[in-house]
Amino acid sequence: MPTTTDDYLLEVAVAAGLVSRDRAREAGVDGSLDTATTPSAYRRLVTAGELNPDQVNAALAARFGMGTVELGRETIAAEVLALLTREQAAHYQLLPLRRHHSVLEVAIADPLDTDGVDALAHLLHVSVEPRLAPREEVLRAIDRYYGAAPVDDYASPEPVATAANREAGGAEENSTSDAPIVKLVHDLIAKAVAQRASDIHLEPLARQFRVRYRIDGMLINAAAPPKRLQAAVISRVKIMAGISIAEKRLPQDGRIQILLDGRPLDLRVSTIPASHGEGIVMRILDQQTLRIGLGELGFMPDDRAAFARLIAQPDGILLVTGPTGSGKTTTLYSCLHELNQPDRKIITVEDPVEYQLSGVNQVPVRAEVGMSFAAALRGMLRQAPNIVMVGEIRDLETAEIAIHASLTGHMVFSTLHTNDAPGAVGRLIDIGVKPFLVSSSLRGVLAQRLVRKVCESCSRPVVPTAQELAPLGITPMQAQDADFRRGAGCVQCHHTGYFGRMGIFELLIVDDGLRQLIHAGTSAARLRQHARGMGMRSLREDGARKVIAGLTTVEEVVSITLGDSD
Repeated sequence: MPTTTDDYLLEVAVAAGLVSRDRAREAGVDGSLDTATTPSAYRRLVTAGELNPDQVNAALAARFGMGTVELGRETIAAEVLALLTREQAAHYQLLPLRRHHSVLEVAIADPLDTDGVDALAHLLHVSVEPRLAPREEVLRAIDRYYGAAPVDDYASPEPVATAANREAGGAEENSTSDAPIVKLVHDLIAKAVAQRASDIHLEPLARQFRVRYRIDGMLINAAAPPKRLQAAVISRVKIMAGISIAEKRLPQDGRIQILLDGRPLDLRVSTIPASHGEGIVMRILDQQTLRIGLGELGFMPDDRAAFARLIAQPDGILLVTGPTGSGKTTTLYSCLHELNQPDRKIITVEDPVEYQLSGVNQVPVRAEVGMSFAAALRGMLRQAPNIVMVGEIRDLETAEIAIHASLTGHMVFSTLHTNDAPGAVGRLIDIGVKPFLVSSSLRGVLAQRLVRKVCESCSRPVVPTAQELAPLGITPMQAQDADFRRGAGCVQCHHTGYFGRMGIFELLIVDDGLRQLIHAGTSAARLRQHARGMGMRSLREDGARKVIAGLTTVEEVVSITLGDSD
C-alpha cells in the first residue's frame, strides 16, 4: 500500500475521477534531469488549477474511512494545544483539535503514519479520532498555533523526548479501530489464527519487512506489508502489548488480549533489537487448543491406558521431558483437564501463566518480588492441594520441595529439559537430589516430540522402499499389513502434505526393579536397558508405529528422532 507521497496522491485523484489517467501521465513527462528540483506531476496539476487539494484530500479520506477537516476554519482551545509540544506536533505532523471526555480529535496529514496517533493514545489514555487534512495545511497550522520553527524540525529522525516514549508499559488499546495500521495488524493476527499458526514473526530485513507464520512447527512466508510500513506496524504491536515504544535498544516482553470472532485470544509478545529494526514474535495462546484430553495427544491405545493409570495415582512425581516446543505444556494441561474434578484441588505454578484453566488455581512466578518456583511451591503446599503442577524443575530447591510434596500425599507434575525418559533420573541427581529420594518419589517419565500428521484431505497410499523403512526398523512383515500414506499437497495444508501435529512418546514407568537401580545410583544407560526389557518403546519406535498406521511419514519421524540412541 503506497504512502501519501505526491505519486500516491495523484493515484488517488485518478481513481476518484478528479483527473484522467492520460492527463496525469502527460503531467509526469518532463525532460529535466534534475529530479530533485523538478515538480511532481501532482504539483504541476495543482499549480495549474487542474486539481483541487481539498478534493484530493476528501478522496483520500474516503479511501481510508476517515473524516476530513478544514484547518483554516478551526479554532483550537489552548488547553487542547497544551496536550502536545511543538516538537511532537512537528515530528508526527498532526494537530490536536478538540477533546470530548475520553475522545481526542486530531488532524493528520498521512492516514498510514499512525505512530503519532498511537503515541497520543498511549500517553493520554484516550481514543484518538483522526481527521485528514492536506500536509501543507497541517504544517501551516502547527506554525500558526505553536510558532514558527526551523524547517528541519519536521524532518527530525526521532521524536524529541516525548512523554509517550518516556512512559513504558501499561498501554491500552485506545487508537481508533478504523485506522489502517490497526486494521493491518488485526488482519495479520486473524489470518495467522485462521491458518492455525502458533507464532507470528515480524522480521525487519535490509530490503523487506518479512512476515512469517509458524504452522505445524514450520515457518511459512505470509503476505507482508511494504518496508515503509515497518515502523508503524511495530509501534502498533508494541502499543497493543503494553510495552514502551521508545525503548528500541533492549528486548521487551508484553501481552496482547483481544477478541477475535467473538472469542478471547492471548498473544505473548517479545521484541529484540536487530540490524534493520526491532524483530517481534507473537506467540498465539488459544484457550481452545488446551481443552483436549489424553486421546487427542497422539497416544496409541496401549500407551494411553498406561499413562492414564500413571496420572491417576494419589501421590508421587510424573515428569514430562523434551526440548522447547515439544508440546510438554499441552501434555501437562491435558493431564490436569483429565483430573480436574470437583472433589480435587489443583494448584499450578508457572512462568508465565499462559492459559487460564477453569477450576484450577494458577500462580505466576514473579522473580522481581521473590516469587520463585520454590517460594510459590512452598506456599502452595499450605493450601492443601491434591494435585500440584510445577512448570519446570530448574534447581535443587524446587526439586526438593516437589519431592517433599510427593512424599506427603500430593501428586506432582512437572517438566525437565532432557532428551529421553531415563535421562530425567540423571538430571535430578545432577542438580543435587539424593538417589534414594528420586527412587521413592518418581512414578514415571514421559519423553515426547511432535511430528506432523498426514493431511487427511490429500492423503494418498504410498509404498516406501525397504531402504526408506530401514532407519525405523520396520520389517517386511510389518510393512505387508501397513497403511503407509503421504499427503499430495492441497490448499488446506498449504501444499505441504501435512495438517496438524501429534506426539510420539517414550513412556518410562518406575517399577520395583527400576526403583532399586535408581537407589543404587545406576547409570542412565543401565536404567534404559532395564526399561527396554520391561517393554518401554523408544521415540523412534513409537513413531514407526504411527508411520505404519498412516498417521505420519517416515521422513518426519526420522528427522525428529535423529538423536534417538535406539
